[in-house]
Order: sequence, then structure tokens, then C-alpha cells
Amino acid sequence: MPWFSTLRVLSLIGLGLGLAAPAFADAGDDGAIVTFQLENDSFANTDRNYTNGVVIGYSPAMRDTPWADDLAAFLPLMSAYGRERVLFSLGQTMFTPSDITIREPQPDEHPWAGFLFGSMELFSEAEHHLDQMSLTVGMVGPAAQAGITQTIVHDIMHVARPRGWDNQLDNEPVVNLGYKRSWPGAARAEPLGLEMDLTPHVGAAFGNAYIHANAGAMVRLGQSLRVDAGPPLIGPSRPGTAVFDPGADDGWYVFAGIEGRAVARDIFLDGNTFGDGSPRVDKNPLVGEVRAGVQFFFNNVRVGYTHVLGTKTFDTQNGLTNHGAVSIAIGF
Repeated sequence: MPWFSTLRVLSLIGLGLGLAAPAFADAGDDGAIVTFQLENDSFANTDRNYTNGVVIGYSPAMRDTPWADDLAAFLPLMSAYGRERVLFSLGQTMFTPSDITIREPQPDEHPWAGFLFGSMELFSEAEHHLDQMSLTVGMVGPAAQAGITQTIVHDIMHVARPRGWDNQLDNEPVVNLGYKRSWPGAARAEPLGLEMDLTPHVGAAFGNAYIHANAGAMVRLGQSLRVDAGPPLIGPSRPGTAVFDPGADDGWYVFAGIEGRAVARDIFLDGNTFGDGSPRVDKNPLVGEVRAGVQFFFNNVRVGYTHVLGTKTFDTQNGLTNHGAVSIAIGF
């Protein structure tokens, strides 16, 4: 079962990081942070549509990025001179049809596509809300090397080789902006001696990869909830934060959230921006998803799991969107 396997993996990761944690014991809430995110549909026993995403990131100590204050003051929609933090990330995502062993085009299935990207994200924490703005640049197409990555991983795991990457989207440079405002702890309660809060959010993305607007909310229950604004997910304007407060008390929480998106463009469904003949499907302009999971944080380490279940993103999609996400962050 994916859930039990995931919990075993998280237990081993947590044990290893807990043993190593004294090396990071002096980290404060403005220290540097290293992050890792893995999203994969194998957690749901599937291998189709959005099938894998990996992101690694580094957030310098806040004292080492004094320019972030001025940048937040300059940019629209950001909180001027709050508490600013910057995150630099590198990542790769990939999308495939339901049957990856077919060499021929599959016009009613999700187009083959890979995305290799780098991003810079600015966080600005005000008294009652958190602003996040991101700039993502990268390449869609063979230059993203998603076919090579998937083939290597499948060979290591001794599972079916992907055969259809010759049908993927063409090479295209991508530039995308993302923005989100959330209100962590907009409502709070303390049932059974635990902390409980509600965090609504709104956001938008604009570029040649994604154009959408989104809104949603999340409920958390646990201890030391002020450690972050929720678990991270890959993509512009998505809920949660890859960074956290490494100086916070040890704690944990379980959570559940919901989000809706109005989608004007999704390059991975609509196909390449320029040129004819690019693989494409008829996307659904309104999509939604629910998510739930657990987060643990101790000795300047945060580790967690999120499971995502979403509505169909295109008309002929086989099954719902279904994947899991593991995230790890270490402060030092």
C-alpha cells in the first residue's frame, strides 16, 4: 500500500535526520534552509498524466539577503518591509500518457512532456498575511531531458521502459510568474489541548506555461503550527511554503485542504505556444483538488507527506489526478 510505504520511508528519513540534527541545533528563524520535494503518482499505484516532479532548493540566511527587503517594497502586491526570505530552486517535472509502452502518438491521452526549470521565490511575511512571488524560467521539450530521466529510473526499478518520448512537445523556452497571498491562522482554536487553524489563500500564474487563477483553504491540527504556512507543492501559486521557521519548537500537524483553479493556459495540455502540429488535448477550464497529509518538525528539520486527489484536467483523461508528495527541509 502506498500510504504504508510512504510512512515507512518518512520514519527512516526522520530517524536519520533526527540523529544528524545536533549539527543544526544552533539554527535560528533567519538561518539558511535546504529543501527537497518529490511528487510521484507511484504513491497512488498509477503511472500517467502528471507522473513525477523533483525540486531541490536553497534559501540563504535572511541576514545574507538584505536586498530582499527593497525588492519586496518595489514589487506590486508584496508586503513592503515585512520579514523577507528568498528561495532559489532547480526542478524537473514530467507528464505521460496512461500506457508508456506505446511508441505511436496517443491523441486522446496526456501529451508527453518534460519541463526543466529554475526559479526564484520571494516570501514577505506581514503581521496578518504572507505574500509569495516567483519567477520561473526553463525549457519544455527534449531539452528538459525528461525521457532520459524516466528511462534511467524505470531501468533501476525494473519496470516498463517508456517508449513514446519521440512524441513529446517541441523545445520551447518558458518564462512564468506566480503570486500567492495566504492568511495563516486566519481563524484559530485549541480543541483537546491541541492547536487548530484555518489558512485561506488566493493566487495566480502568468506566462507561456501557465495562466490561471486559484483560491482555496487549509485546516491544520497539531502542535507549533506557526512553524510554516503549510506543506509545499510544486508549481507557481500553489499552496504552502517550501521554507519554514527552523527556530520553532518541535511539533507536528495533520492537515486537509481544498483548491479550485480557473485555467486559461496549460502548455502541457494546450501544446506548444508557436507552430502547428504540437500534441494537445481539450483541457478543462475549471479544475479542483483536495489534499491531506502530515508534517513533522524537530531539531530544525521538517519532513512531511501530502496526498493530492484532483478532478480531470482534460476531457478524455483516464481517471482522476492522483499523486503523493514527500518534502524535506533542513535549517542550519
